[in-house]
Amino acid sequence: MCDTFVAVGSATKDGSVILGKNSDREPNEAQVLEIHPAADHPTGSHVKCTYVQIPQVAHTHAVLLAKPFWIWGAEMGANEHGLAIGNEAVFTKMPLEKNGGLIGMDFLRLALERSKTAYEGLQCIISLLKQYGQGGNCGFTHPFYYHNSFILADAENAWVLETAGSQWAAKKVEGVRSISNRLSLGNDWDLASEDLVETALERGWCKSRRDFHFARCYSDVLYTRLSDSQKRQQSAQCQLEQMNGRLTVESAMRILRSHAVEAEKFSPDSGLLGADVCMHAGFGPVRGSQTVGSMVSHLKEPFTHWLTGTSAPCLSLFKPVWVDSGLPNGYVPPTGIYNEESLFWKHEKLHRKVIFRYRDRAARIHSDIDRIQASWLAAADGHEKADRAQRGAITTAAFAEEETVMNSWTETLGVDAGPNKVSLLYGLAWKRFNREANLPHR
Repeated sequence: MCDTFVAVGSATKDGSVILGKNSDREPNEAQVLEIHPAADHPTGSHVKCTYVQIPQVAHTHAVLLAKPFWIWGAEMGANEHGLAIGNEAVFTKMPLEKNGGLIGMDFLRLALERSKTAYEGLQCIISLLKQYGQGGNCGFTHPFYYHNSFILADAENAWVLETAGSQWAAKKVEGVRSISNRLSLGNDWDLASEDLVETALERGWCKSRRDFHFARCYSDVLYTRLSDSQKRQQSAQCQLEQMNGRLTVESAMRILRSHAVEAEKFSPDSGLLGADVCMHAGFGPVRGSQTVGSMVSHLKEPFTHWLTGTSAPCLSLFKPVWVDSGLPNGYVPPTGIYNEESLFWKHEKLHRKVIFRYRDRAARIHSDIDRIQASWLAAADGHEKADRAQRGAITTAAFAEEETVMNSWTETLGVDAGPNKVSLLYGLAWKRFNREANLPHR
């Protein structure tokens, strides 16, 4: 489960394009940050994606990726030319290919490596979809199959692309647009697969061309409803529209951190159903997803990308990263097992302590998050003309400051002897997640 949104120049305060995404996966499915430089490849070479190998192109662009540690592709990312993409799982009536092919995250990475603009990225995914189809398990510990949708954005334009098997529809974004785990296009697309309507007519999903509506005809109603995606999409869309014309990187972060209720009333253990833009896992199959990574891309040169590299954006800091200046030298890629040297798992020790008394403990660190985030945003804005080395130093300093303050928060909460205040089932769920990750007892 995920949420992605974009605001084009007419909707933002500075006239730039801003893309945001929360990547919702299993709680122990750690998110890795990677930067791959541009490269030239010999004729006849191939690239091994998650499940299949396909011919490589002559040149691939430098890319920044945020990805599940075990998958070749990425949930979100950007390239050196200012193209940024986020993808979503969608549930459709079209048959699922389970033998393994290109998965949505592979399409995303391939488009970043092979395209310079949002439209080129759109055409790249469409071409790959037509040639190879889509399919394969996308679940970490449990099989999970789905089709995909995307928002692709560059410094000038953005597109929504939604797929159902080999079928697809796309629409250019005007103003603001959010997508979630559901098909959302109706009959007002700008581009579509040639037999999109005919396929629905042949299968009896609509009675006539006038009756055709992409989302209504192709959606799997049950899985789409269980994802609670309509609520999350509407929440993000409403916040975007309220700030239309005034949107900033900071407001994009605020949307990704948002819950359906006020901060002082929110508790992640509430209920067996329901989900927020900032997703918190709980008990049972319906609440199995946790936001494990978040990204905001400011698509104005020098194309600043703000990534958490950690779960729960409501308890995380977004660090500035530039494709050409790299990640800190000490960054340790996480896996699904606890590693005390990894940023993701250091943060999980904090996160999994906070959620057992969320209202009390989160309040203690939110003021620090707001203060530090504001200082980093100001530093990034003040270094628009900085060279690569200077920007790299900003990134390194941000990661280092985060580690210092995170250690302080963890130590402070460690002396908190107050009782846990969560429901029994919620507590049992997180004890199981901790055990499966070999996370030391709190």
